[in-house]
Amino acid sequence: MRPFLKWAGGKRQLLPRLREFYPEAFAAYREPFLGSGAVFFDLVQQGRLAGRRTCLTDTNGDLVGCYSRVRDEPEAVIQRLRRLTAGYKRDPERHYYRVRHKFNPAREAISNGHGIESRRYTADLAAMLVYLNRTGFNGLFRVNSKGMFNVPLGRYSNPRICDTENLRNVAAVLSAKTISIEQVRYADALACADAGDFVYLDPPYAPLSATAQFTSYTSEGFSTADQEQLQRTIIRLAHKGCWVLLSNSTAPEVAELYDGNRDAERAGLHAYQIPARRMINSNASRRGQVFEYLITNIPQRVSQS
Repeated sequence: MRPFLKWAGGKRQLLPRLREFYPEAFAAYREPFLGSGAVFFDLVQQGRLAGRRTCLTDTNGDLVGCYSRVRDEPEAVIQRLRRLTAGYKRDPERHYYRVRHKFNPAREAISNGHGIESRRYTADLAAMLVYLNRTGFNGLFRVNSKGMFNVPLGRYSNPRICDTENLRNVAAVLSAKTISIEQVRYADALACADAGDFVYLDPPYAPLSATAQFTSYTSEGFSTADQEQLQRTIIRLAHKGCWVLLSNSTAPEVAELYDGNRDAERAGLHAYQIPARRMINSNASRRGQVFEYLITNIPQRVSQS
């Protein structure tokens, strides 16, 4: 089993390093910026979440709605994906833009004026999102200032659009009574976190440069003020006794908040720089190795990759 969606900043490539900071023992698991759910699925594969309360949340209504429909209606999503796959094989470019043209009005119909209502997501919408995600440029989910999905067609020779076995496996795991999926802001999702809980946070990264803000997951974005508020939340969780693990860029504003920051140090937080590959840039020559932060109060242990 693996993530069924690609997602900007997805953590599959960094799992060997992230595993070094999984706590030996923990109570509930909470992931408030779900994205592709790479860490969640990795913990499932390791059997670390069996019978353990797991709270998966995100503010992106499309994302939460898609997860919910895959969980509740996997066969309906699979059936529709098979039809979309056939259309793509006949004429990739024309079919992609036809589906995208249909996707946005269907999303708008379930918007409450502030965003997409995940509870109103349908199997049709979920299948279209998976299809656009698997065939669009670099697997991005990006919306413009009007909230319209605007990712262009990607360059793939034979993309895997409908991974039937994996979708069924994902549905079976998400159906566990101990696992909840909700559309909620991270601060609200973490308000009930308690001592011993393991919290993994993978927020939209602070841009490394003025031109690096390539992706917007919601029309509101994630500002410097949001990064500062997130730091205060993480410090509060650490003081509360939660196990905290945060991924972020090495932008100066992030370094100021965590690397040598007295408040962060008093909370027991340490900032580690690890190498990663930049996978998304409109200029292929600018993709390559960068460094990212892992910020945590969890003792590092030997990788179990």
